[in-house]
Amino acid sequence: MKKAILLFLLLPALAFAQDKGMKFEHGLSWKDIQAKAKAEKKYIFMDCYTTWCGPCKQMSANVFPLPEVGKFYNADFINVKVQLDTTAADAEDIKKWYQDGHDIAAKYNVNVYPTYLFFDPNGNLVHRAVGSSEPDVFVRKGKDALNPEKQYYTLLNKYNAGEKAPAFVRNVALAALEAYDMKNATAVSNAYLASQTDLYTKENIEFLSKFTSSSKDKGFAVMMEHPEKVDAVLGKGKADQRVMAILIQEKVYPVVLKRNAPLPNFDSLKTALVAAYPKYGEEATAKGKVIYYQSKKDWNNFQHEIVAYMSKYGEKADAAELNSYAWTVFENCKDMTCVSEALDWSKRSFKDKDNYMYMDTYANILHKLGKTKEAIEWQTKAMNLAPDGEKKTYQETLDKMKKGEKTWTDK
Repeated sequence: MKKAILLFLLLPALAFAQDKGMKFEHGLSWKDIQAKAKAEKKYIFMDCYTTWCGPCKQMSANVFPLPEVGKFYNADFINVKVQLDTTAADAEDIKKWYQDGHDIAAKYNVNVYPTYLFFDPNGNLVHRAVGSSEPDVFVRKGKDALNPEKQYYTLLNKYNAGEKAPAFVRNVALAALEAYDMKNATAVSNAYLASQTDLYTKENIEFLSKFTSSSKDKGFAVMMEHPEKVDAVLGKGKADQRVMAILIQEKVYPVVLKRNAPLPNFDSLKTALVAAYPKYGEEATAKGKVIYYQSKKDWNNFQHEIVAYMSKYGEKADAAELNSYAWTVFENCKDMTCVSEALDWSKRSFKDKDNYMYMDTYANILHKLGKTKEAIEWQTKAMNLAPDGEKKTYQETLDKMKKGEKTWTDK
């Protein structure tokens, strides 16, 4: 009874807290929303989401309900949520938006989620943003939508109308990238770069970094031919990391991840890559072997190739890669020599920053190697650093270690 009374007393407070967040319109059509915005002289904020989108759920649960977010968006916007997938559980008010939702997604090229569309009081699209973000950043996106000097589509219209001052064009390109309008981001960024006589200024290298994702981008050649200039701005090894990532994506994946294909001819791959990219060809081929055998779950060959790769190129691996390789070895490889190698990779993964997930990997490898006392010490540290909601999982692993039980499955 006490619990029931306590819950009853808390209900008004909960309702009050929820009321402070963003207020979304329900039961109105798209035409009704536009009419309401025009009558109240408010902008329209439209959250385009899907039921399967994790970041969409995160925003709805953790950002939209916040008082500071609600205070801003409720004052200047009519807020509406539009579901862009369909499920058997959809309510009638969602079904009524199916056609409008389809038309909006097609007209405004909505293909990532969440996408936020901002319309002025007359129903004209003026701004666009994508992805989950912290509350302050989300509010900043809304403020940009109210500012003609930062509204993405207002800037794009000026560009298309002939405004070509380099600084302006640069801002339009960055705005297109943030809006995930990749077609215009590519075109406008290329226009900006064509206006530059020196691509190696700090500002231009930072710009190139944002717009380099393929071997066709201008930044690819810049990073490949003058990595030292790029690294002076972005940090040691950053140019080579970007070039290698692009080569793996474009030249290696199509060969080693081809479905139902026989064993790749790695000698031919290496010859082609070394001829075209002398500095990177051997490393890209070595990584291709690791990727291939991991994808095939051929752990005998994988453990041989991953040790060979890490022995030669491991110093370049970042913390996430070190942890990923180490955990894959822990879970799948029986050769204790390989597992011992992985222990070193794992330890390096958190040498510069305490990371409870990486410590957990290290502790598990220690345990597999029979160093259980030391494993318990590191697993305890990992558990203490883990968020409250994750401590149970780490405690369960710790309990197994204390009992002398395996924390891995023999394969």
